[in-house]
Amino acid sequence: MRMQASSALPAFRLLPAFVLLAIIMPVLSACGYNTIPTQEEQAKAAWSEVLNQYQRRADLIPNLVETVKGYASHEKETLEGVVEARAKATQVTVTPETLTDPNAFKAFQDNQAGLTSALSRLLAVVENYPDLKANQNFLALQAQLEGTENRIAVARRDYIETVRVYNTSLKTFPAMIWNTLWFRNQPFQNFTVAEDKLEAPKVNFGTSQGG
Repeated sequence: MRMQASSALPAFRLLPAFVLLAIIMPVLSACGYNTIPTQEEQAKAAWSEVLNQYQRRADLIPNLVETVKGYASHEKETLEGVVEARAKATQVTVTPETLTDPNAFKAFQDNQAGLTSALSRLLAVVENYPDLKANQNFLALQAQLEGTENRIAVARRDYIETVRVYNTSLKTFPAMIWNTLWFRNQPFQNFTVAEDKLEAPKVNFGTSQGG
């Protein structure tokens, strides 16, 4: 009997701790304790989707360049510009720290913007090659590229909004109290390019009216 009583004693002593936790956790949740980690994970998830869509675009480019080269090989400068821009965009090392490092984030953003510009120049050149514009492989690649550019724009907008909410929480009551005393999180960097710069490159396949 003594052994049973002694073994039950530690569990009995832990009971007040469990009761205290049961009381405190809802209070912590209600006063914003969970806000920061929840919104941080949402922002990270949105960032992952941005990276996924940029990678999807990068994966399309080699086939696009080879297809264009078959019809417009003398457009060497434009083709090389796309290849070089893709190399810069994919060589940037993206780490979790990128989101809180202004210089690293700007380098990532600038290189992706450079690739967007290079692709726009390439697709403008395509207008001079009717046979290329009618090539089924090119049509499929261009459709995939345009769809990916649209997904990039959506992913970026989602990221911009989640980061806005997250960064606001770090600066406003009551979440800012928990961040100061407990988490010490830094604000995430955000995209700064104007919305009109985020539009997918457009190609006129000769189907529109009036030019």
